[in-house]
Amino acid sequence: MLKDALPKINTPLPGPKASAILERRSEAVPGAIKSVYPCVISRGEGAMLEDVDGNIFLDWVGGVGVLNIGYSHPELIGAVKEQTEKYFHAMMNIVTHEGYIKLAEKMNEIVPVKSAKRKTMFANSGAEAIENAVKVAKSYTGRPNVIVFSGAFHGRTLLASTMTAKKAYASGLGPFPDGIYRAEFPYLYRGPEGYSEEGAIAYYIEKLIKVFEEASPAEHIAAIVVEPVQGEGGFVPAPIEWVKAVRRICDEKGILLVADEVQTGFARSGKMFVSNYWEEAGAAPDIIATAKSIAGGVPLSAITASAEIFDGVKNGIIGGTYGGNALACASALKVIEIIERDNLCARSLEIATKVKGAFHLWHEEFEEIGDVRGIGCMTGIEFVTDKKSKSPNARLVSDIVIYCAEHGLIVESAGTYSNVIRFLCPLVVTDEQLDCGLSILYNAVKACR
Repeated sequence: MLKDALPKINTPLPGPKASAILERRSEAVPGAIKSVYPCVISRGEGAMLEDVDGNIFLDWVGGVGVLNIGYSHPELIGAVKEQTEKYFHAMMNIVTHEGYIKLAEKMNEIVPVKSAKRKTMFANSGAEAIENAVKVAKSYTGRPNVIVFSGAFHGRTLLASTMTAKKAYASGLGPFPDGIYRAEFPYLYRGPEGYSEEGAIAYYIEKLIKVFEEASPAEHIAAIVVEPVQGEGGFVPAPIEWVKAVRRICDEKGILLVADEVQTGFARSGKMFVSNYWEEAGAAPDIIATAKSIAGGVPLSAITASAEIFDGVKNGIIGGTYGGNALACASALKVIEIIERDNLCARSLEIATKVKGAFHLWHEEFEEIGDVRGIGCMTGIEFVTDKKSKSPNARLVSDIVIYCAEHGLIVESAGTYSNVIRFLCPLVVTDEQLDCGLSILYNAVKACR
């Protein structure tokens, strides 16, 4: 079966069938929707995909964090098929469908926002979840402004791209919404020289407080929006002591803390959400936005907050045609059931132990590996020209991505400087596949450095 297979490349990439389809793509699809991977999928199972030419790849990207339970899980297919035989869609603003309520009830049970009494609404994408989280925060607090961070990625809609740090995602799209202010994220690897971790965290908190003094008074800030692990920013985790300090500031100033768990959620971190770690430290967020792996590939996102917060939102501000679509809700309920039943949080930690163990050995071996970091199975390797200068090495990462694809491993770059390899492998990967992937990536680093 494909789900148990190992990478196998039969043709030069792209193969003849893939080449023909990619040529059609170039004619029919905007070139601004980039792809550097020379394959066209025909089917996928587990952590593996097969292309139209019969080449088999191990996927360490998983739709950028969408496929935590893997491709084509048979129980997921069954759940969606069962729903299709009843109805495809019922808009919750018009006709109530129970799947939406069941999923909201489950999310209210498992999503660790600060209050025990919770409510959840659904949208379609991560960007929509963030936009709605901000709208909810503004409506509840009556405040106009939001603080985000350097290195942040929150989506490609106009508000979300304004919140996103990397302006390549928003080039030429202004004028942008106002009231978005940016503080410096605690990127400890590239933090101020000579500081201890404790000192660096104090430095970054002072940078956040400066926003109140130089950009917007705290009483006008509705929310501080944080990725628990920055995704596009380079898989940079927010240090827990910094999170605790931000939580204290929010409590003191009446600001809502919003966790963007679009990429980090659903067992990726070794817990259902990174915010579970925050909760254990007494720093649970007020609102959590989730998406990606929530429904195993069917478009869905969620916004969970306290009942008090949602009950303070004005009528007409939230909702939408497809949010909480019946097929997506059926899929999400099954995804959560599989994660819990099959102990994928524990499996995430097992995978992380093996992967990080290898990555740390490589860090000692290769001058070009500057840092290894992340939480659970959301792990990044930052490549530099040398450890002393820490100069970003985007060329090496680009070459590694190409080498890996040519040898049957799909990996993706990330980071402000495009010099990080990210690990987002489906959590259903086998040990043999994992070993094979580590071997390919190791050989890529050796060959391309």
